[in-house]
Amino acid sequence: MSQLPIKDVLSELFEAIENSNQVILKAPTGAGKSTYFPLQLLRHLPVDGKIIMLEPRRIAARNIAMYLAQQLSEPVGESVGYRVRGESKVSKDTRLEIVTEGVLTRMLQDDPELNGIGAIIFDEFHERSLHADTALAFTLEVQEALRDDLKLILMSATLDGDDLKRVLPQARYVESQGRSFPVEVAYRPIGVNDNLPQAMCQQILSAMSHHSGSLLAFLPGVGAIKRTEELLTQSQSLSESQSLTQLQSGYDICPLYGQLDFKAQQRAIQPAASGQRKIVLATNIAETSLTIEGIRIVLDSGLENQATFDLKTGVTKLAQGRIAQSSAIQRSGRAGRLEPGVCVRLYSESQFNQQPQQSTPEILRSDLAALMLELLKWGCQDVTMLRWLDTPKETHIEQAKALLKQLQLLDASSQLTPLGQRAHTLGVEPRLASLLLQAQPLGAVELTTAIALCCLIEEPERGHIDLRYALHRWQTGQHTRSAALMLRAKSIAQKLKYRFILKESDESLLGILAALGYPDRIAAKRSGNSGQFLLANGHGVQIDDHDKLADEEYLVVLDVLNTGRGASQIFKALSVDIPSLEHIAPQLIENKQRLEWDDKRGALTASEVTQLGAIILKQKIIPIPDDADVSGALLATVRRHGVSVLNWTPSANEYVTRVECARDWLDVPQWPDMSQAALLTHLEQWLLPFMHGISSMKGLKALNLMPALEAYLGWEALKVLNDALPTHLVVPTGAKKKIRYQVGQAPMLSVKLQEMFGEQASPLIANGRQAIVLELLSPAQRPLQITQDLAAFWQGAYKDVQKEMKGRYPKHPWPDDPMNHQATHKTKRQLNS
Repeated sequence: MSQLPIKDVLSELFEAIENSNQVILKAPTGAGKSTYFPLQLLRHLPVDGKIIMLEPRRIAARNIAMYLAQQLSEPVGESVGYRVRGESKVSKDTRLEIVTEGVLTRMLQDDPELNGIGAIIFDEFHERSLHADTALAFTLEVQEALRDDLKLILMSATLDGDDLKRVLPQARYVESQGRSFPVEVAYRPIGVNDNLPQAMCQQILSAMSHHSGSLLAFLPGVGAIKRTEELLTQSQSLSESQSLTQLQSGYDICPLYGQLDFKAQQRAIQPAASGQRKIVLATNIAETSLTIEGIRIVLDSGLENQATFDLKTGVTKLAQGRIAQSSAIQRSGRAGRLEPGVCVRLYSESQFNQQPQQSTPEILRSDLAALMLELLKWGCQDVTMLRWLDTPKETHIEQAKALLKQLQLLDASSQLTPLGQRAHTLGVEPRLASLLLQAQPLGAVELTTAIALCCLIEEPERGHIDLRYALHRWQTGQHTRSAALMLRAKSIAQKLKYRFILKESDESLLGILAALGYPDRIAAKRSGNSGQFLLANGHGVQIDDHDKLADEEYLVVLDVLNTGRGASQIFKALSVDIPSLEHIAPQLIENKQRLEWDDKRGALTASEVTQLGAIILKQKIIPIPDDADVSGALLATVRRHGVSVLNWTPSANEYVTRVECARDWLDVPQWPDMSQAALLTHLEQWLLPFMHGISSMKGLKALNLMPALEAYLGWEALKVLNDALPTHLVVPTGAKKKIRYQVGQAPMLSVKLQEMFGEQASPLIANGRQAIVLELLSPAQRPLQITQDLAAFWQGAYKDVQKEMKGRYPKHPWPDDPMNHQATHKTKRQLNS
């Protein structure tokens, strides 16, 4: 450990900690920031009090604690301990405690002064988990208001130091250059339609044949890992020159992902046995913190599964996407920790260059219900009052408040209810906290069953969709996580001052109790469609029609994902009896009169309905009242079908896209959100004022939306928008070219390469904050190059383009000095005439 690169900056780092209460340490993979530095800090202790070090993942927290304790020749729990959800190894002698981020948030809520704690280390902060961002915001406030002596150390491998300095302007900055072992990077892109596990399998066999050492392969998810593992152990998947018998001898294939049990994770991390080589198949869990011994070959698929919360549906969408450049750099670094290595990327170098430098942080793409509960418990009503690297979006905050109100954790004025105050003490997600606290007054059996249900939701077992099977397996000792489930159940029961007895759980109560925590996920079977259901929140979901639950009239959906293939897929659910639910939770059922537009009849209809969210339980047609709110009925129809039913002309679509881009690129927090979800939520504000005289859906669908949308933004803001984000750009030839905007991506403009001659750099918009991506075209309007750095293109790739194009289009100019040549759309002869 003493040879780790962090040693070279240790004196500078200790001096910074002694003289500043905020320190930023940037050190690449393998520098020793997660191991050698905290150990030396513990030994020399330039801080007064216990040291808390945060890790984004449980597996890293456990392994770092065990490794550091081993270096001290002590068992875990003495000088070095750890705390993760459901597991703790600490004692009164513990001076360095490795915790997952949610644990620190709990510590801050329980004791904002953090008595007895001298320093907090945020490890791997570049991962930007929601818990890490929350804990940092709280800690900064504590440091400013209560504990100016508290030491705060942020450690990152790839995050730009300037971003951190924005929220920690007084922080001392220390950078370690890291290890210098070279990693040879090769690009071997696979085809778009190629099967990833098969392609990865072949690349693994090739790499293991040509290079020494063990191999780490990064795959996007558990499914791809398991399929690759199967292929590696099936001789028919290999070519004749690479038989299974030849390659399997001396090889150990180890999967590595978060849901694996501890023993299997350790098998992947530990050194290979003497004379063996190891093939580790991992998700992005292996990017940071974990050192996997003996790895000098990395295969990078360039993919990851990323979860994004959809405000409109209330469902998380799991999409396979390309990793950011920072992640690719982290992955390749795994090959060079102990000696020179090799990294093979199964994608092109141009694809790498096109990816964003950093991935989107969780706080901008996740369900924020848990965060909102933390903020209100902290006493923060206005999210902008805290210091964030990325401030949570207002629409996400409003959605989170709406869910917490439905769970009875917030009142109408967005204050914590007595239930909400108690919910925070349980240390579980808001849905589960609401479920437990609503079950408690119902009786002992109900509470016992609710505790069991919470544990089964937290630790899902692959296999059956119906959670009743998981309870049965637990009760009969067949569940793979029985011991861990029992520990967790007893921990929750202790917080509720209750004694948990598993055998007293009643599976017939599971569905009703689940509905208390998932009222928006109660689902009704669609008539005539086996496996198709409508959620109470209005979103459609589906279940395998061969599953027994597919024939149930009503379900409570506990785990659902939008995988991008049709309706969202149900992975965990329970059947529920609606009359019993109405008896236990009458607040979920609503009786009211409804006026709506009947699409089939083309007329207004009135009815008395009994409904559970979007699910109609009973309906009776009644005469239309004389004072019927026609506009309200039309807006309700739009809400039911979505804003896409309105008259979205190309100009209207382009306009709202420009507004959304401006909200990302400009400092305009007061501008209204014009995403489809937000426009649907605020129909009364922007659409209703322009509906005068409209009495039918036909009339509403013909309405020109541009005046309404422009008025919603406001005249002054519209002027700023048109100046900062114009619809067209005048290129050097004087021609006007249309700029293509897309939310979340850089603006793009297509233009003939010759028309950009003489332009020294890529054009900028958004007050100079955003470079336009240029799609440079040939004289035949075919793409030649895509670049966001025109100067670099002229000085580099242009030479190759020039060489090829001179032969293909000899009549057009291809100068040696394009930066100082006249822009033109003419041929050489036209220019000289």
